[in-house]
Amino acid sequence: MDDRTLSDLLRQFGLSEKEVDTYLAILEQGEAKASTIADDAGVSKRYVYSTSEKLAERGFVDVNDHVVPTMIRANPPEQVIGTLSDRIETMRPALDERFSATTSDPDQFEVIKSRVTVIKRIENCLAEANEEITLSIPYEHLPEVANELGAAVERGVLVLLVVSGVNPDDIDESEFEGIASAARAWREPMPTTLTVDQRFGLVAPTEMIVRSNSDKQSITFAQEQLVPVLVGSFLGNYWPMANEVYAIAPAELPRTFHDFRHAVLHATLHRRGNYPVRARVHARQVGGENGPVTIEGTIAAVRQGLVEPASNAFPVETALVLETEDGEVSIGGSGSFIEDFEAEDVTLELDN
Repeated sequence: MDDRTLSDLLRQFGLSEKEVDTYLAILEQGEAKASTIADDAGVSKRYVYSTSEKLAERGFVDVNDHVVPTMIRANPPEQVIGTLSDRIETMRPALDERFSATTSDPDQFEVIKSRVTVIKRIENCLAEANEEITLSIPYEHLPEVANELGAAVERGVLVLLVVSGVNPDDIDESEFEGIASAARAWREPMPTTLTVDQRFGLVAPTEMIVRSNSDKQSITFAQEQLVPVLVGSFLGNYWPMANEVYAIAPAELPRTFHDFRHAVLHATLHRRGNYPVRARVHARQVGGENGPVTIEGTIAAVRQGLVEPASNAFPVETALVLETEDGEVSIGGSGSFIEDFEAEDVTLELDN
């Protein structure tokens, strides 16, 4: 390393140009009196004294003023580096705290050119899911993300999975046990799409996933206005076209769901087993300005297309109809506009 580069690095630790020259002169001498250092650095003797005190406070040198003349000794470089490292580590908690408080949201849009990066991004996002995942992926590449899907199911996340490019008759439903809440298969190729918790979306052309040398690109976005659009496309276009190959067993009740579609799925599965189900819902009136209310009642009907047979009037309709003391009310999920109420969370229990 040349002298200029070394001087530039030392200035990054708060030393002025003259202080750097003085310190380098001390290093070259090892130990010397102020007059010798002043001659080597081209500064005054008085400046050497004042600068040496500052360097001593920072751990760069040691000033022995118990002898005459005063001697200034450079501390071993490993000691200096150790002192600087200790001080940097001491700052870390405060820096981390402030960074966490001010860090910005992830990039709203990102273009990805590598298949490996796409798969890694899918794995990372699956690992961060807390409520709901929708994923379409070529069947042959399902093993690459199966572990993260399984971990998500164990965390209680709703996982709606479509595998493409495979004949549904060639699939055993046991392949999806533990890695999906509901799974479908479509013999035709389709884009790889992912949404996580209504906050992250990814779209990749089929060719990019199945070929390592493709020149195609994928796009990711973290924009709350766009992710529901991709969820709607998944449920409205791809999900109805694919064939059901797996549905999870009904969850043990009582259980509280913060994802509305998850509650609707398990309400449907229990009702199909001829088990009446009650629901307690924290919800807001659609189009109203009042705060949340609690609605309780027996589930009289379910409108859904998550599992066969579908009972909704249009592909993305997902709703519960409750029989309450005040009559029937309809409840939808986030963004509802045709139901009476928009749910914040749903607790299901068997109606004994």
